[in-house]
Amino acid sequence: MTASQSSKTTAVTIRKSDRPVTISRHLYGHFSEHLGRCIYEGIWVGKDSLIPNTEGYRDDVLEALKQVQVPVLRWPGGCFADEYHWMDGIGPYEKRARMVNSHWGGVEENNHFGTHEFLRFCELIGAEPYISGNVGSGTVQEMQQWVEYMTLDGESPMANLRKQNGQEKPWKLTYFGVGNENWGCGGNMRPEYYADEYRRYGTYVRNYSDNRIYKIACGPNVDDYRWTEVLMREAAGHMQGLSLHYYTVPTGIWDNKGDATGFGTEEWYETLRRTLYMDELITKHTAIMDKYDPQKRVGLIIDEWGTWYNVEPGTNPGFLYQQNSLRDALVAGINLNLFHKHADRVHMANIAQMINVLQALILTEGEKMILTPTYHVFNMYKVHQDAELLPLEFESPSYAYGAARIPQLSASASRDKQGRVHLSLCNLHHEEELRLAVDISGLNVSIGTGTILNDPKLDAHNDFSNPEAILPVKLEGIVMEEGILRVTLPAASVAVIELV
Repeated sequence: MTASQSSKTTAVTIRKSDRPVTISRHLYGHFSEHLGRCIYEGIWVGKDSLIPNTEGYRDDVLEALKQVQVPVLRWPGGCFADEYHWMDGIGPYEKRARMVNSHWGGVEENNHFGTHEFLRFCELIGAEPYISGNVGSGTVQEMQQWVEYMTLDGESPMANLRKQNGQEKPWKLTYFGVGNENWGCGGNMRPEYYADEYRRYGTYVRNYSDNRIYKIACGPNVDDYRWTEVLMREAAGHMQGLSLHYYTVPTGIWDNKGDATGFGTEEWYETLRRTLYMDELITKHTAIMDKYDPQKRVGLIIDEWGTWYNVEPGTNPGFLYQQNSLRDALVAGINLNLFHKHADRVHMANIAQMINVLQALILTEGEKMILTPTYHVFNMYKVHQDAELLPLEFESPSYAYGAARIPQLSASASRDKQGRVHLSLCNLHHEEELRLAVDISGLNVSIGTGTILNDPKLDAHNDFSNPEAILPVKLEGIVMEEGILRVTLPAASVAVIELV
């Protein structure tokens, strides 16, 4: 971008919607797998731990997650789900089967965090549970009995077993995934084979008592459009959701994905460019889904997304522990804006993962806990949950690096039930500010305030020696006059403006 381009003002118009679409709170969902230190040390320390806890759950983590308003949490995987046998994780701890977590680090899994612990955790943080069932190495009967164990209100072998284990009343469970990544670690299946297996397994994922299950089929890996075509053609009438997985890998090379910190301008740019690919993926998978489901009854469930880098030096490669920087904050803001844009088809999204794994919101080390830049973006953006999407019109300046070009501005807007309008903005450029003139004349608002997350260092991050190195602050310089809001976004920033 030239200096003359950077001095220009970008015009943005917020319009009223002629076809109201709700930004589901479930777009702000999370994912917790038995992987590394996500569950153990991250969420669960046990009732006898010296780390302050409630019923074995870390108090600091509970408070942080309640603050960010987690709407839905996916568990137990991931690849772990298709080797997980739920009966190993119920009953007295000393009687629970131990196993080797063959996917993630080859460590022992003691199954102390099982069905009861997960569902209680969801209750404590106010999240709805989303459970992934085992198709890869499990049986139809095993899956059927798990749903019965959790949701049947009455007399049955599984309901009685639940009561015997201390849970008299059934839980409410809406979201259930019939398998995970069955094109890969979940069985290396062909789409035709999985479509038939999904129909068979899904038949026995029953609605017991007054509980109603939203069944989610394993969808495509990134741009496998044939998988979506086959699943929608063969099984759309048997599902309520179809999953999609896409990770942002800066280098595009899985053997050397790039580092979470210490990166340069090129890595910054490539990460954001590859993040924007999510828009194309959603658009093309949606077009296929529209052929078989024009009413958009089946939701696209993006239940694994986020950055994936090389692990931190000296850590177990199977634990997928990585730092989280300002760059990850931009990735989060961009993706959430895209999910809003496609909210008529995208019904849920789950960042991977909640704690200590990949693009985590929280990192822990013993009794210490820090909140990452991604956490702060989720906390800033939570105002969009269950709000009405407001269409935006703008022509973004180009952000050029070499021969490549991407938009410099990512943005979204909504109006909540109290009538407040929120505008979320990302300036992707690593060194150029972005001047905006936002037409708000049709909104009947008169006061604008904002919050911003940015730093001169592209890899600014919080660590255990400096846990508040990067924090959101007040966005200065908002001017409103004659129906126009004027603001300048610093380079590499995420901001949310509230209008009342």
